[in-house]
Amino acid sequence: MYQKSENQTLSRKYFYSGPLRLSYLDYGGDGDHHLLMLHGHMGDAKTFSELAPRLARWRVLCLDQRGHGWSDHPPDGGYTREDYIQDIYRFIQSELHGQQVTILGHSIGGANAYQFAAQYPELVKALIIEDIGAVINSDMSFTKSLPNQSGSLKELRELLKKNGMNNIEYFMESIYENEIGWGLRADLKGIPISQQLLNGDWWEEWMSTVCPALLIHGGKSFVLDKDQAVLMAERRVNTKFTHFEECGHGVHLDDPVGFYETVVSFLEELSHK
Repeated sequence: MYQKSENQTLSRKYFYSGPLRLSYLDYGGDGDHHLLMLHGHMGDAKTFSELAPRLARWRVLCLDQRGHGWSDHPPDGGYTREDYIQDIYRFIQSELHGQQVTILGHSIGGANAYQFAAQYPELVKALIIEDIGAVINSDMSFTKSLPNQSGSLKELRELLKKNGMNNIEYFMESIYENEIGWGLRADLKGIPISQQLLNGDWWEEWMSTVCPALLIHGGKSFVLDKDQAVLMAERRVNTKFTHFEECGHGVHLDDPVGFYETVVSFLEELSHK
């Protein structure tokens, strides 16, 4: 089992992707292998804050993707597939000097990961994809009805529940307080645009790579059904499939121990190749 390294120190860093200033967390680590983590819509780099410090044999880096966390919001609604892919490419070139990475991505982060790998296979050692399909059709329009500020944390929680967001824990890392009240760091007006541009059939991108991949699925997910998840694992070469029957869309939140053990097992296999 991996254990937290005594030499592992957390630092927040920044780089530029075109005109946008993007943020990421660097957890350090003792290894010379790079693990890049990509959160889902409405998340941020701290989504994996329980997992990242425990992967001491890897240098772990967690990106605040555009419109999330401490990264800039694109002023022109720039959330195309190519925008996200180029952010990853520029991160690897700028911060890692073009070194190969393993990418762990949840939801849109998972789609960004396998679509990036399809375009730049030489930069990707392996993929860990958490609960996102090859065919995507979801709706994030509810974010447009959320206010930029709520008077209290209780009010913000109630607004999220009113919009069908029962798993409030998913949003906790994105909640912040200022002198006016409470809000979410994500680009609430831009997220629906991002989701619309994510929706579609991406089988070609999913199937086009051959690097080792781990597909993780939550049995109670509202994003990816089991039939499609099984088919994804069957159709793509070199792909392992792990199903968490009692988990929802955020497996890393619903079963952090099981998620950790699954990820570590996969990473250990990679390190022996």
